[in-house]
Amino acid sequence: MVETSPTSSSSSWWRRWWAPPLHNHHHRRWIATITNFLSTHKTFLIALWLAFFFTVFYWHRDGTTGGLLIFRRTLPCRTLPKLRPVAFNLTDFGAVGDGVTVNTAAFEQAVRAISRLGKKGGGQLNVPPGYWLTAPFNLTSHMTLFLAEGAVILGINDEKYWPLMPPLPSYGYGREHPGPRYGSLIHGQNLKDVVITGHNGTIDGQGQTWWKKYRQKLLNHTRGPLVQIMWSRDILISNITLRDSPFWTLHPYDCKNVTIRNLTILAPIFEAPNTDGIDPDSCEDMVIEDCYISVGDDGIAIKSGWDQYGIAYQRPSMNILIRNLVIRSMVSAGVSIGSEMSGGVSNVTVENVHIWNSRRAVRIKTAPGRGGYVRNIIYRNLTFDNVRVGIVIKTDYNEHPDEGFDPKAVPILEDISYCSIHGEGVRVPVRIQGSEEIPVRNVTFWDMSVGITYKKKHIFQCAFVEGRVIGTVFPAPCENLDLYDEQGHLIKRSVSQNVSDIDYDF
Repeated sequence: MVETSPTSSSSSWWRRWWAPPLHNHHHRRWIATITNFLSTHKTFLIALWLAFFFTVFYWHRDGTTGGLLIFRRTLPCRTLPKLRPVAFNLTDFGAVGDGVTVNTAAFEQAVRAISRLGKKGGGQLNVPPGYWLTAPFNLTSHMTLFLAEGAVILGINDEKYWPLMPPLPSYGYGREHPGPRYGSLIHGQNLKDVVITGHNGTIDGQGQTWWKKYRQKLLNHTRGPLVQIMWSRDILISNITLRDSPFWTLHPYDCKNVTIRNLTILAPIFEAPNTDGIDPDSCEDMVIEDCYISVGDDGIAIKSGWDQYGIAYQRPSMNILIRNLVIRSMVSAGVSIGSEMSGGVSNVTVENVHIWNSRRAVRIKTAPGRGGYVRNIIYRNLTFDNVRVGIVIKTDYNEHPDEGFDPKAVPILEDISYCSIHGEGVRVPVRIQGSEEIPVRNVTFWDMSVGITYKKKHIFQCAFVEGRVIGTVFPAPCENLDLYDEQGHLIKRSVSQNVSDIDYDF
């Protein structure tokens, strides 16, 4: 280690680097002058050096919390790949990445330039390192939005800059208030061939102001998502961080052929209302993989419309693969289906998912009035780590858009399997609450062993459930289910499908 303070060892250091051969008299006198200067001004130089060190340390400690730009960490330069025939830099359009300048016009000009290149393969917009404040803006077809390492797109947190949009047709009106809803920070509709990617750059919705106003009932319209793509196809979103959305974070609506990969999605686990991670809504042919999600509501929530409006819209969510995720949700669930599922949800596989420190792990939620169906759902190779309730099916999630719903429109829940379910620190491993009007049919459990923290008798809870257990599962299953051995031979047929032992007291 090199000693940097001007002590006697400093003199040796200076001599080793600066002193010429000592046989020269003038050189000896020059060295003596330097040594005397260092000794005389030792205290001053040490103080100056320490002041500089702590200044640099202070401004380096968190590059996201302000500080002088000259002291912010300089990130290593990574070559930006050219994924389209033509690439633009955001600064080409006058953008300034100081976190203060509003760059909405620059984003809009860049998107217009790319929109003219559709027949030539489209264009790429590179967002370089910096803090790029903007109001909401729209994407265009055949576009790649590329966020460099250290690039942060910041959503302006004054709602007057956020445009109002018509309610989603499958919801009837804004999710939180009647009438128009706020648009998303990054929006697109009726698009084809759109890529949002990067070197793990960030899109930050700065949702703190929105959450506070929502809790104080100061907003007159439904909050907007961070990223919303509607009525579009061939969408890829990968290798970026999404954080602090005002509302749902990533909301693909009525889209086909969507791939979401290698995302980090973050929001405070408390006091960040409705900040779902990813909400596929009436989407078809979709893959969500290799993501880390820690948010203030559901990690993933598959939807397809709300009550009579979703029934009329008739767009199911189907053919969805969710795999290789780590999720935390302290107030809701890791992976949910519903409760807005009135257009139907089918052919969903959830596999290789680790859910930790969460209120619930996987959940299906619905209610009379929803209509629709949830069928052909496979949960495979799931790990629950310190989860209050592991597997949940709830059929009385009674939240409705208005009084016009039909209470006789009951959903169908069937063909749901849970295979290779393991974990520890789980209070209630299973709670499947069917009802007389909404029974849960053809449920399968196979290879399940979950360590429990609450040794009450009824911790595998069921009501109005028909299905089977194959082989040995732990804890012991409810009496509603048929028992089969590992070879699939029937051991015991249940005669108690309608028995209920649901207990919400623990």
